[in-house]
Amino acid sequence: MVSTVPVGTPHNAGMQVELTLDCVDLDKLAAFWQAALGAERGGVIEGRYVHLIGPHIALTLQRVPEPKRGKNRMHLDLLVPDVDAEVARLRALGATAVTPVARQEFGQTWFVLADPEANEFCVAREPT
Repeated sequence: MVSTVPVGTPHNAGMQVELTLDCVDLDKLAAFWQAALGAERGGVIEGRYVHLIGPHIALTLQRVPEPKRGKNRMHLDLLVPDVDAEVARLRALGATAVTPVARQEFGQTWFVLADPEANEFCVAREPT
């Protein structure tokens, strides 16, 4: 099928992307990600969902009965000016280090961490 939208017209005008993360312990994971992202609780369906809204992200946590198994197919990258300080802050909030030392590739430096339910995420330097 050929598109009838003129070139230069955004096909996704008005679209927003919201990420949803499954979890077993909704309250514990919501508290971690709320502190990690500096987010506010935008809505709660008690025992089922917590919607977090931050300055640069919307994340919904959804309670599920089964724990995480295997590697994430998608993960968050938190881009920050001071990687070491942010890693220390996130570890104090309950994150664990997946990589004991920073990875470096393609001119980028990052750590892989995991939240309290072992969902992996990266902390990397903001691109300059």
